[in-house]
Amino acid sequence: MARFLCLFLLIAQGVFAQTTRPTLDINLSNYEYPYPVSYFALKSQNEDLKMAYMDVQPKTPNGKTVVLLHGKNFNGAYWKTTIARLTAEGFRVVVPDQIGFGKSTKPAHYQYSFQQLAQHTKAVLDHLNINKIYLLGHSMGGMLATRFALMYPEKVEKLVLENPIGLEDWKLVAPYVPIDKQYQTELKTAFDTAKQYQLKNYYDGKWKPEYDEWVYLLTGWVKDKDYPVVAWNNALTSDMVFTQPVCYEFGNIKAPTLLIIGTRDRTAIGKQNVPKEVQATMGQYQKLGKETQKKIPTAKLIELDNVGHLPHIEAFERFVEPLVGFLKKG
Repeated sequence: MARFLCLFLLIAQGVFAQTTRPTLDINLSNYEYPYPVSYFALKSQNEDLKMAYMDVQPKTPNGKTVVLLHGKNFNGAYWKTTIARLTAEGFRVVVPDQIGFGKSTKPAHYQYSFQQLAQHTKAVLDHLNINKIYLLGHSMGGMLATRFALMYPEKVEKLVLENPIGLEDWKLVAPYVPIDKQYQTELKTAFDTAKQYQLKNYYDGKWKPEYDEWVYLLTGWVKDKDYPVVAWNNALTSDMVFTQPVCYEFGNIKAPTLLIIGTRDRTAIGKQNVPKEVQATMGQYQKLGKETQKKIPTAKLIELDNVGHLPHIEAFERFVEPLVGFLKKG
């Protein structure tokens, strides 16, 4: 009982703290990212779109570029400390917000696919005249990074997957949820419920005040008049994640690959829609990391015990040291 009371108080305090913050518009124009943001205009599926990205230059360049791909519930801003460390090591760092996320356009109608997002990302890199990259993807960004590496193997010199989702095919065990139903769920998003989900699934019931920022960025626009557009895009990208697994193609990855896995992670799409005995078999990252390492040629696995879905937020030093070592290794 005491544990549940503490969790309730944590959430209530967070909700109260956020009431003084401004409502965000759906392109986050009233939220400042940690580094300057540029925009790349593109035409796709008969839509005029703008893709936001940060291009952060190091003081002493080492000639290498790292591209960071965000997860489903995030945007480029949560890479702040990772960008700072990588640029200090001499890397140029490019951080796009995918279409439908962050400061990028949320189209009214769009057919999302990882292939389409990979093409957008490549278009930004071509615009910047970047031919070779080190690629790091977290969560959904890990699925996208995998697809990008499969589509453009000539561009990816090294691949890093940080607690990627899609290491298993959820649709084999969980029922399909129609986009319209997903949309209705997204319309009900609120700070307290998003924080409760992250508290339970990401941080093992141990909350730090700095985590509030990522919940705010996920929910700060729910009171904006145009939020239904965000909710619709969220429903479409949820459908993409569920229906477009990459786990069957890991064996085709050419680039040297590093898996950084927080083994406490239990993230699995559709888990809430299956019986408890099935839930217990899903998102077992202490197993999935090892299984995925065996599937990817030359893959190296770094397991972070007692760390959840966001190693670069929850345990930054334990995450970044093996990352830098891998990227700087000849």
